[in-house]
Amino acid sequence: MHFSSPFFLFALLSLAIPVIIHLFNFRRYQKVYFSNVQFLKEIQEQQASRRNLKERLILASRLLALAFLVLAFARPFIPGKNAVNAGKQQVVSIFVDNSYSMETLNKEGTLLDEAKRRAKEITSAYNVNDRFQLLTQDFEGKHQRLLSRDEFNDAVDAVKISPQSRDLQQIISRQQSLLNTERSAIRSAYLVSDFQKNMSDGKAVKSDSSIHFNLIQLKASELPNVAVDSVWLLTAVHRPGESEKLVVKLHNYAGEKAEKIPLKLLINGSQKALGSFTINPRSVQNDTLAFSGLQTGWQRGEIQLQDNPVTFDNQFYFTFNVKQLMPVLLIDGGNANPFLKAVFDTDPFFAAKRTTDGNVDYAALNTYPLIVLSDVKTVSTGLAQQLKTYVAKGGTLIIFPAADADLANYKAFLQPMNAAYPEKLITGDTKVAAINLQNPVFKNIFEAYPQNPDLPAVKKYFQLNSAAGKGENLMELPAKETFWAGYHSGRGKVYVSAVPLSDDFSNLPRHALLVPVMFRIALLSGHDQPLFYTLGQDESIEVPPVQSNEKQVLKLVKGNLGIIPDVRQQDGSTLLYVSDQLQESGDYELKKQDSTLSVLAFNDNRKESDMSYLTGTDMKQIFPQAGTVLQPGPGSLKSEVSELNFGLQLWKLCIILALIFLASEILLIRYYKTDKQQISVPA
Repeated sequence: MHFSSPFFLFALLSLAIPVIIHLFNFRRYQKVYFSNVQFLKEIQEQQASRRNLKERLILASRLLALAFLVLAFARPFIPGKNAVNAGKQQVVSIFVDNSYSMETLNKEGTLLDEAKRRAKEITSAYNVNDRFQLLTQDFEGKHQRLLSRDEFNDAVDAVKISPQSRDLQQIISRQQSLLNTERSAIRSAYLVSDFQKNMSDGKAVKSDSSIHFNLIQLKASELPNVAVDSVWLLTAVHRPGESEKLVVKLHNYAGEKAEKIPLKLLINGSQKALGSFTINPRSVQNDTLAFSGLQTGWQRGEIQLQDNPVTFDNQFYFTFNVKQLMPVLLIDGGNANPFLKAVFDTDPFFAAKRTTDGNVDYAALNTYPLIVLSDVKTVSTGLAQQLKTYVAKGGTLIIFPAADADLANYKAFLQPMNAAYPEKLITGDTKVAAINLQNPVFKNIFEAYPQNPDLPAVKKYFQLNSAAGKGENLMELPAKETFWAGYHSGRGKVYVSAVPLSDDFSNLPRHALLVPVMFRIALLSGHDQPLFYTLGQDESIEVPPVQSNEKQVLKLVKGNLGIIPDVRQQDGSTLLYVSDQLQESGDYELKKQDSTLSVLAFNDNRKESDMSYLTGTDMKQIFPQAGTVLQPGPGSLKSEVSELNFGLQLWKLCIILALIFLASEILLIRYYKTDKQQISVPA
């Protein structure tokens, strides 16, 4: 047993006062006359015996009452698990989980309501001079300061549901960053949450051993839930009026089968497709929705699910742009290639622009989904670096080497992009032996592939060295030698041909395959922004280069909500940093003054969709440094927290015992009589 105020124990010396009074009893005796001395002696003996017992009982009551009163002022306690010096100021960090899963209902309302109430109960267990930090999923700057108890309670009342979802290690690190600035105080931390499994990756959490951590898990039921995890379109370039196919990735997070889940696709507010799906327990399923009738401009897509009782993830937003024209950049060595011009002139959808290799506008490269480099003898270092950056960011580059190409220069140009490069010139008549029908480029080109197809004839070609990277052959020469192949580089792709577009090398420039292959590569060369972004995860957004200044700032606008992101320029693009400014899912217009540059879709993080929770055993394994894992009942946490930090307080018991013994003394004095005379007369 320990004492919070041990100096009060000196008052136990006062116990000597009743003992002294008892030993020096100055009571005056009264004379009583009796006719028979024998009777008097017997009465005196009886009264003395009863009086001695009464005085001893009264003395004991007084001593015990005074002793327990002194002990009460000394505040005795039995130390708890997190025993601290009660006289020292304490700094307490309390995390209140306000993620979407805390919208789950229980007997007392939502889990967030209970979490806020529990946070207040924790603070009530501390002294009025102690300081508190409130931390939520938002990780706002205002939460990195210490508050009084009243300020903390006001801040807790203002907490609302947030789209953010942090893991356990992030939360602990954030709490420690503030608590470590107050090393002179006693430091404690509490986490009030439902503790979904998504808060941990299964690895042990690292924490400061000098801080007392306590986990308070609120009881929540595992609810069935189906959500859309992501979507993607099968075509990269979208043309007005053409059919589109959207792949929807559905995830059943529950342990039971989800049957006949209604699914609706809206484009610009109009219903385009409707379906119903059945998904097995704990599984993922992809389904395809077809739609058409699109006009030019930005398309706002929305997937709607009817799935109860979890509803925060029943909408999924995406956007894409349907363009009237597709720009294509043709770069040559000074002489325009007539075959390339003829290819793109056959379809008005393609807007081909020609330029020479020495007059390329590097800043505008990212505005072209497709760039074709042909008949360039030597690729300059600057152009090579810019084309490499263009491909790495998602662009598509087609290369037809010049007839007199500098092979060493082409090697230095193509090898860093993991693409094959022309190694030496091979002369002699040959023919394309096969085409790769499994490649996406040839998908839907042939209604029925002929048994003896007419493939391009070759007079001479450059042998391609593909040691730099593994490519996907479009066409092959005999002995599986590469004639035309595509190579992945960064987020983009490079297509390298073994022949220039010249009649001196092959009949490919006049062959029927050239136009459909070039069109398919162009239509697969989407260089657009992603269909959607995730709140709290995608904090930087890359868009085509946009010039802005103090008077013409970029804004993200949704209805009456306007946000000014941090804008940074880099080679060929503009980066927008939104940090935690976006809190609502939906479609945001990127505006420069009154003009809309693009439309961006933001969705909530699907981590919160999995309504399964960590057990007490799991949390002990993940967070072995945690002092206590509490699963509170209907009562208040105040007594549990007090006992945990300050131990079992005994001062109230001491006061009760002191009062009991004072009452005993009063009863003894009032009702214990010693002057009753009992005289027995012999018969």
